[in-house]
Amino acid sequence: MSEQTAVTTEPGLTATDDRRAVVSCQNLSKVFKDFWLRDRARAVDGVDFVVKEREVFGLLGPNGSGKSTTIKLILGLLKPTGGRVGVFGKSPSDVQIKKRIGYLPEESYLYPFLNARETLDYYGKLFGLDAKTREKRIDELLEMVGLTHAQFRPVREYSKGMQRRIGIAQALINDPDLLILDEPTTGLDPIGTRQVKDLILDLGRRGKSIILSSHLLGDVEDVVDRMVILYGGKIRGEGTCEELLASHDRTTIETDELDEATIAEIDEVIRRRTGGNKSIRKVAASRQKLEELFLGIVEQARAERTSTSGATEGGTTAAFLSGGAAAAAAAAGESGEAVIDRLLGDADDGAGKATPGVSAEQPVADTPDRSPDAAPGADTSVIDGLIESDEPEPTPEPPRSGESSTDEGGADVDQGVIGDLLGGSDAGDDNDNDADGRGNAR
Repeated sequence: MSEQTAVTTEPGLTATDDRRAVVSCQNLSKVFKDFWLRDRARAVDGVDFVVKEREVFGLLGPNGSGKSTTIKLILGLLKPTGGRVGVFGKSPSDVQIKKRIGYLPEESYLYPFLNARETLDYYGKLFGLDAKTREKRIDELLEMVGLTHAQFRPVREYSKGMQRRIGIAQALINDPDLLILDEPTTGLDPIGTRQVKDLILDLGRRGKSIILSSHLLGDVEDVVDRMVILYGGKIRGEGTCEELLASHDRTTIETDELDEATIAEIDEVIRRRTGGNKSIRKVAASRQKLEELFLGIVEQARAERTSTSGATEGGTTAAFLSGGAAAAAAAAGESGEAVIDRLLGDADDGAGKATPGVSAEQPVADTPDRSPDAAPGADTSVIDGLIESDEPEPTPEPPRSGESSTDEGGADVDQGVIGDLLGGSDAGDDNDNDADGRGNAR
């Protein structure tokens, strides 16, 4: 069986679509049981669908329709009662696929005592990212979600909308191939909602596979390629937006503004052509959506530099989400040849550990003051001098009565000089104590 034939046997794929399936659910079911192992709730009942590469897929349905349960089955957080589910061609319980998935749960589970930077750094460590990569991605994500100005505030002080923003950022910290968003716009204002929808569209264009679960139909309609509508754990509708939303009982004609006489003449033509069975149902002036009006007012306020303590407008999509180092470099204006030279240079540095400015074949000249462990080019005499200068000089003991004090060479030391030294030491101690007192007072 050819690869094309194998692909077309999966549900949801057409004969001309050769994209691989990222998520495949076949007759998937989940039944929750009570203490006596009796069926208590059938949350998912025989669900079949496929999410393909570079696709934004929508899971729609009212509360309790099985959306979140389906997502948990895909993530491997729940085991199916029947059927099977595959993610990247493997079982959801396979640990190796976890690093390729980003997940935003329905509720933001965040540590309240951490700030935004610490939260993203924590999740970055869970994915094994090095410190330099974490630092760069955190800066880009905070700018993207509009939380740069509030990055050092504890998460417990965030509004629900701001917590959703940082939740979206943590779902992207590992640059996932599959992004699963469960009710991502819950708690967001219209500005944040518009930003999330633009982000989903941008990530879809960059090759990400996205599963969007929501009961807000307008949010899903604007961004998804295909969708399924769930009710009672079953799929009640499936297809693209055009297939599901096309209305076959009416025709819409949009023109510039017309006067009443022209409209009456058009209505007369329709009646004459249809034998009086059809006519103009409604004539209405064009109007913008409430979302467009709201965003326009906000943009005007921002143009007037009106201050706000809430989340600000986010920036562009983080560069590292562009789909690899080459795409990120292209977004930054770096040519392909420069990327190759930089990668080769990094490989040479890692292999040879060459010292900058010193040829690999040229030996470093030995110096008499350099220890074997000293770094190349380091002047250890300066370091030794600093260490010696930091060592406190021993305070000489006062001589006993009738005795003269001698130094290491045996020379006599005048008693008056010793008294002056001791007096100066006491003054210095007093000054130190005063300084300590002022420090404690501060």
